Amino acid sequence: MRDPYEVLGVQKNATPAAIKSAFRRLAKKLHPDANKTDKAAATKFAEINAAYEIVGDEAKRKAFDRGEIDAEGKPRFQGFPGGGGPGGARRPGGFGQDSHFETFTWGSDGARRGGGSRGGGIDDILKEMFGGAAPGAGRRTHFEQEDFGGAAQGRDVTGAVSITLPEVLSGTSRRVHLPTGKEIDARIPAGLADGQTIRLKGQGLPGPGGATGDALITVTIAEHPLFKRDGANLRIELPVTLYEAVLGGKVRVPTLAGAVELAIPPGTSSGRTLRVKGKGLPSKDGAGDLYATVRIVLPDGSDAELEELMKKWRSEKPYDPRRDMS
Repeated sequence: MRDPYEVLGVQKNATPAAIKSAFRRLAKKLHPDANKTDKAAATKFAEINAAYEIVGDEAKRKAFDRGEIDAEGKPRFQGFPGGGGPGGARRPGGFGQDSHFETFTWGSDGARRGGGSRGGGIDDILKEMFGGAAPGAGRRTHFEQEDFGGAAQGRDVTGAVSITLPEVLSGTSRRVHLPTGKEIDARIPAGLADGQTIRLKGQGLPGPGGATGDALITVTIAEHPLFKRDGANLRIELPVTLYEAVLGGKVRVPTLAGAVELAIPPGTSSGRTLRVKGKGLPSKDGAGDLYATVRIVLPDGSDAELEELMKKWRSEKPYDPRRDMS
């Protein structure tokens, strides 16, 4: 293994704080869960952990600097006869009987340590950086990709808001009460999907490193009495009269941006869907469309003339709309 100072990119006279900072930076950059397509990341991650096992521990760092152990934490020599304390309490090489040097590897079950630790430095740092159990603590720890992009020291907080479908069209803002006790104005961009989360940088809790986490706001979209969302498209049921369906004509159709005229072709059956282009919701691929499904509605009450006409049709022009269902 290479010189641990070189692996971490620090000088031999670097302070413990500088060494810890360098390890943090490299751990965020090289963690395998943040580099799923880079097979070399796991090897590099194991290397920086092994390096920090040496120079991140005061006793091991001194032993390495004196040349008593190598970059893997193994004794370079066996010492001299009688070179221990009273009662032979120290082992050859100048290390006490409770000295324990470790290896750090990355496998299919995550990061594992080859032995116990007196300082517990790496586990504590990784737990502090990413939350939950540290890698190698009996289970594989999963991280989101975004966990490695910002300041790891801060803690994120969560919140939720509800907006209307017209607000999805134009975007809006909401006053959000955070678990920190702070209230902030959250800008909600247009075209957001139901259940989507927006991230507000620096609105979370501060961490021990001084950086502040983010606020993660989940946006839900309230039901609309007329429109149903279908991705970037909208759907609506359009009631038409019997004569509009038979003879055709232009009818007013509501949209989120105001009513428009839609042409009903003559002989339109109930259930036929007509498209109003560009009257849906904004998306990265452009505005969606509005789909209006025709529903023929008869007038309230009975109408003798209509009933007589239908009886004549039944006897003179019978047809079976369900002939294909048998």
